[in-house]
Amino acid sequence: MRRTTTVLLLVVLALTALGGASAAEAKVALGIADNKSDMFTDPRFGALKVKYARVMVPYDAMHDNKLRTWLDGWMAGAKAAGVKPLVTFDRSQHRTSHNPSAAQMAKSLKDVRKRYPFVKEFATWNEANINKRPETVARWWTAMRKACPTCTILGADLIDRDNVGTWARRFVKAAGRTPKVWGLHNYVDANLLRTSGTRKLLGAVKGAVWFTETGGVVSRNNGSAVKFPTGPAHAAKATKFVFSNLVELSPRVQRVYIYHWNTGVGAKDDDRTWDSGLIGPDDQARPALAVLQGVLKVKAG
Repeated sequence: MRRTTTVLLLVVLALTALGGASAAEAKVALGIADNKSDMFTDPRFGALKVKYARVMVPYDAMHDNKLRTWLDGWMAGAKAAGVKPLVTFDRSQHRTSHNPSAAQMAKSLKDVRKRYPFVKEFATWNEANINKRPETVARWWTAMRKACPTCTILGADLIDRDNVGTWARRFVKAAGRTPKVWGLHNYVDANLLRTSGTRKLLGAVKGAVWFTETGGVVSRNNGSAVKFPTGPAHAAKATKFVFSNLVELSPRVQRVYIYHWNTGVGAKDDDRTWDSGLIGPDDQARPALAVLQGVLKVKAG
């Protein structure tokens, strides 16, 4: 009898632990960040039933025929898949070091909204704390909010480097108010299995936080001085850490966008400076996809 009671107790504890994991997983909405539209027609993407996707767009893309055609395809794919887009603006491909004016950023938002009226979520700039002054980005954010008062405008997509907290505080001071949502790329935390960079942003400012790019890295050759492990097995471990540790830091963490879906079929290592794809160049799923399928309780396939 005592042995039966012990077994039952262990079963109850196991079920309780699983229930806790399910509750933790349900705290955030899941999305995929990738500029390639082919993910929307991949059955493995459809099986995840992901409702959010992020795309990075040069701020002047609506004035470039090639970029406009690419974005038309991406937006059509998102709409057909029932996915809600988040547009993050980034530098021009033609004037890479140019800082647009606040008026130009407001017009960029209006141009995107005119062409794709279903898009209502934007981020001012990609990884702005690398080379943009917070005062400049605050002016962009203010102008974009006025251009679309009903849109959600993220303060910026920031990266989890040492200055993330001080940069965000300077932004708030310059803007005179705190954005309702911040974007964060916490690759360093995820891949070093630490939480310090994410904690810096959470501790520095108020507002919700979306991990607008995160996940495990398979390989990279981007010249960064920050070193961390890479490889398919490591990427799966880092992706799991995002949900088991980083998401758990605060209820203010509301969304997670995993970057990215695939590397492109046939892509060679020498052609890629960054690879964190859930699908490899052989079109085969990597271990990190199984982690995501587990979080979403989706059958592998």
